[in-house]
Amino acid sequence: MWKSIIPIFLVMVLSACNLNAPATETPTATYTETQTATTAATVQAIDTATVTSTASNTPTPSHTPTVTFTPGNTATPSITPAPDIILRADQLDVLEIPDFLRNGLSSPVVVFANSNDQTTITNVATGEAQNTQQIVYVTSPGSQQRTSILELESAEGNRFYPAENGTALAYFLPNVNPGLYILNLRPVEEATFSARLWQTTTLVQRGILSEPVWTSDGEALAVTQQTGYALDIFLYSRDTRERVNLTNSPSYDMFPAFSPDGRFMAFVSDRATCPSWNPADDNFCDALTQSPPTGGTVHLLNLETGEVRQLLDEFVTEAPRWINNNRLVIAAGDQNDLLNPQRNLWLADVITNEVVRVQLPGDDDSVQYLSDVWSPDGETVIFQRATISSTEIVMMTVDGDVIDRRSDDLTFPRYSVRMDWSATGDRIAIGGTGGRCPFGVRVADTAFDWVATGNAPVMCNPVYSPDGQNLAFTGITSDVDGRLDIYSATENGFGQFNLTANLRGSNILIGWMGS
Repeated sequence: MWKSIIPIFLVMVLSACNLNAPATETPTATYTETQTATTAATVQAIDTATVTSTASNTPTPSHTPTVTFTPGNTATPSITPAPDIILRADQLDVLEIPDFLRNGLSSPVVVFANSNDQTTITNVATGEAQNTQQIVYVTSPGSQQRTSILELESAEGNRFYPAENGTALAYFLPNVNPGLYILNLRPVEEATFSARLWQTTTLVQRGILSEPVWTSDGEALAVTQQTGYALDIFLYSRDTRERVNLTNSPSYDMFPAFSPDGRFMAFVSDRATCPSWNPADDNFCDALTQSPPTGGTVHLLNLETGEVRQLLDEFVTEAPRWINNNRLVIAAGDQNDLLNPQRNLWLADVITNEVVRVQLPGDDDSVQYLSDVWSPDGETVIFQRATISSTEIVMMTVDGDVIDRRSDDLTFPRYSVRMDWSATGDRIAIGGTGGRCPFGVRVADTAFDWVATGNAPVMCNPVYSPDGQNLAFTGITSDVDGRLDIYSATENGFGQFNLTANLRGSNILIGWMGS
């Protein structure tokens, strides 16, 4: 799908070919720009060499007497532009791939990472120095037969980004050979490989963390990267051979989200308030006197036509989320404002252009709507309603009609709820996050009646498989040793199975792969 984007921008790419023509000097004060001009969107091949070009505007007299030209006033940029980020495609590693991945996944699998894997120890009671190795596994729900797909020399945390259809896994390494990598799980001539896209020690760009996002078909990865003076969203191919600048504006563009059918990309931009941070442009925003943005407003890019339009005037600091091909959820407000944190919900229909606020009657901006998840048809939402003094879990329709609300038997600290609505539309899993998980397995139906209310293990970070048939979560059996393991269960929360019981060390649930 994503390669169809390229022809939209080819005219603009070709029209930029004359940008490097030598300039004609005139005896006036000049503005010297050091950044390389960019096009509306470019396709960049793998860089194999660094080319440095040096231009001189100093005239060489060919006659005598010598004429010396001295400008009276030379303007300079207010800041130095950032260097261009290149597509590296280095640190290539050819890997063996199991047959069930080579032939495509017939059903979803759980993906998790394990650090300090000591399965080779004969006597598990024997102490052994902790190693730093981290292994990424895939396994079927209800099974401890797992397959290693990636081995890292150091424990790198939880910066893993699987493509939902199981064709690739992106991951970030901050230490050894730092950068953003793609593990391509679709065989190329009977082999698979991993490669580094971009050498970096952080995914934070100009103070903003915008995590990589796969296109719906798993063919390309969207990454937010700094450009000369701002941020753009780049699309890297899964085979690491090409890169496209999707936004290519002098504003801050961030937080991409692709519609399930691949027709649209929603993103956040400050272009409505700052059309340019480039000092060479008229009416630019001066980075020396103006604070950089922490968010912006939501825009929609039609990937078939290249058209961009703004969806809502509200300020947002997080990525929009797609419910289905037509409906998009926007969480407005700034949660980082410690004195007045805000988070309210809006629902946008990208076909009819209708945008409505989803709100309980009588609530205002002082009430935060947190951790929201939506039914697949976009008609119902469940969220944590938080005021200064209390929290509760509320389920309601988009029209504001309350289905049920719970504050007595389902109390979580603010920001500590993690919920997921199954793709089948009839089950909602409710757990904790950030280590604050006071309840066992909790699964509700669409009337907010309990289907499962277990006590142990306690449930953190529940997530349904893409087909809605199984549930994975991080669990702690508190009455044994407080050990954190990865569990699977049926969609109803029953049949809980410890996937990591025979592993040593610590485990991180990454999610699911396979549609």
